[in-house]
Amino acid sequence: MDEQEEEREVVMAIYDGDPAFHQLTPVTYQYKYGEDGDPKSFLIELSWTENYPNEAPSFNMDTFYNKHVSDSIKKKIAGYLKEEAENLKGFAMTYSLFEGVKEKLDSFLVDAEPAEAVVATDAADEKDEEVSSDSENVSPTKKAVKKEHLTKAQKRKQWDRLDNKGERPRGWDWVDVIQHLGQTGPKVDSSTT
Repeated sequence: MDEQEEEREVVMAIYDGDPAFHQLTPVTYQYKYGEDGDPKSFLIELSWTENYPNEAPSFNMDTFYNKHVSDSIKKKIAGYLKEEAENLKGFAMTYSLFEGVKEKLDSFLVDAEPAEAVVATDAADEKDEEVSSDSENVSPTKKAVKKEHLTKAQKRKQWDRLDNKGERPRGWDWVDVIQHLGQTGPKVDSSTT
């Protein structure tokens, strides 16, 4: 059996059911570290070359998911992966590389500054600049929020349909039993006549 095929089966068996692992192609795998929305989460994409495992796989950290990760952190992780791949040449290394990053995760993210904090400080700086330019102008223009205007008939119709919580009143879809029976009539039994 081919070494790549054997490692593919092993990797798929190990990561079976792991939501962080994803196989893109038979030779390209992704592993996500951290939770979605966490500014310290990132994704590693590993692709086997033709001569893998005798040749180091290629690594990609320039995926859209990693847009918030700083270049210095990407370089640290890529450097670690390349160094480990050189040490493991000739052996199945996909699992070892993914798990090695997991073990050293804290050391990679020591310098990580939450992306939201950076964005917030940039926004604050821009706001300060806007205020200073507005103070120079005597009459700054403000955009008014346009509200939807309803006619009296539309408002009445809404109030008739909804209660004070915005919900339909209890029993709005109930059938009037007396009226229903009056329309259908009594059940006539043909055997009694």
